[in-house]
Amino acid sequence: MTASRPRRRRLAVGGAALGVALLTASCAGASSQKATSPRVKNVTLVKSGKIVVCTNVPYEPFSFTRNGKVVGFDIALMDKVAARLGVRQEIVDIDFDPIRSGAALNSGTCDVAAAGITITEERRKNVAFSNPYFDEALTLMSPRGKPVATLEQARRGKLRVGVLTGTTSMKAAVDAGIEPQEYKDSGKQLTALRSRSVDVIVQDLPVVTSWLRKPELAGEFTAGQSIATGAHYGFVAKKKGSEHLLEVINEVIAAAKKDGSYARLHQQWLGVPPEQSTTS
Repeated sequence: MTASRPRRRRLAVGGAALGVALLTASCAGASSQKATSPRVKNVTLVKSGKIVVCTNVPYEPFSFTRNGKVVGFDIALMDKVAARLGVRQEIVDIDFDPIRSGAALNSGTCDVAAAGITITEERRKNVAFSNPYFDEALTLMSPRGKPVATLEQARRGKLRVGVLTGTTSMKAAVDAGIEPQEYKDSGKQLTALRSRSVDVIVQDLPVVTSWLRKPELAGEFTAGQSIATGAHYGFVAKKKGSEHLLEVINEVIAAAKKDGSYARLHQQWLGVPPEQSTTS
């Protein structure tokens, strides 16, 4: 998810107390110790025995809470990275700005960020990306009684459009001549639609698909046309000094695609095989 304006992207704290607590603990750990991976040489981690992962909750199906535990497609792939390194994964839920700027990574708040983050040249100025692991597509979500298929339809109808701050969804709306209403996390965005504070929202296709599998939402809302952006998601690490960690992440992505575990995780968390991820 990209942005072209000074205000950036999504990923708000999905539980302020928890986010602050984890952030404080992570920073304390970073200042007091550095650790190497027990299985892979030259990989330095923030905490001994852990790979600390910054993400956003909720962002189903990539990262969200189920039965008190953060799970999802991105989290499952990061578990594979943790296993390769011989450590455990620790989740830190923070706002996106310190991820986008590289501050969270440079300060040692986390080793890597995993949150459906679109690879862009603008972001490469501040952070380093893994190889792509997911093709991005967007869509609209609107009430069944007043469906909105395209951004052009929303523009012509002068509809109130809700987006996440700094995302590709926001850029798509702005590029279509729309002045959208911005939200810092997907939960607030969905709430705005349900309360009719906005007429339609623009969001990643897998997120909308995941929402519309819920009976209480499927009966009330519908998806618009799929918008293929040609962009891709990547995992994020600090710009300097993360080369060896990114090598491991890239190896894990490639191995998962080769051995079929990527496809199984994709089916598990997104409900469709990889080849349908931009069309379902």
